[in-house]
Amino acid sequence: MDKPVLQIVVASTRPGRSGRAVADWFHGKAVAAGTFAVELVDLAEVELPFLDEPHHPRLRQYVNAHTKEWSATVERGDAFVFVTPEYNHSFNAVLKNALDYLHHEWQHKAAGFVSYGGVSGGTRAVNSLRQVVSTLKMVPVLEGVIIPFLPQLLDESGEVRANDVMDAAADAMLAELAKLTGALRPMRLSGA
Repeated sequence: MDKPVLQIVVASTRPGRSGRAVADWFHGKAVAAGTFAVELVDLAEVELPFLDEPHHPRLRQYVNAHTKEWSATVERGDAFVFVTPEYNHSFNAVLKNALDYLHHEWQHKAAGFVSYGGVSGGTRAVNSLRQVVSTLKMVPVLEGVIIPFLPQLLDESGEVRANDVMDAAADAMLAELAKLTGALRPMRLSGA
């Protein structure tokens, strides 16, 4: 059987963002774990406009090419890790928009979170995000990676210098995502 597909979704599109560096670090961890076929999905490259479909996503009557492409991308994923900053005690609008574009494509898939920010490390963003992904019938894992004071962990070239706590948290989350993805796959395949 093929490895399940883990999509690492980079939420920030802000110029000068650190989210891509965080996602690149986590991508390396996920590939090294060897459990998943790993894809990086950068919302800055996806460039979805604000929701512009005339029909509700649950109907899957997409009319725009960008929505059809986004649907195919998300459909391909078996599990997701959302790499999110915290903006004003929540996650950013670009990620909310990307989630709201679709409905069925997210269902019965595992979700994990890598968050970063100031003193809270993005935990408030993750708390908000958990509610949204749960409503989309995704199953979030408890384990996550929280990165407070991210600028202190970036080297001169802007790459993440992970500490032992981050590495251990990433390993624990990847292991839990693998277990949950295996448990959810039969549910998705049966159309439950």
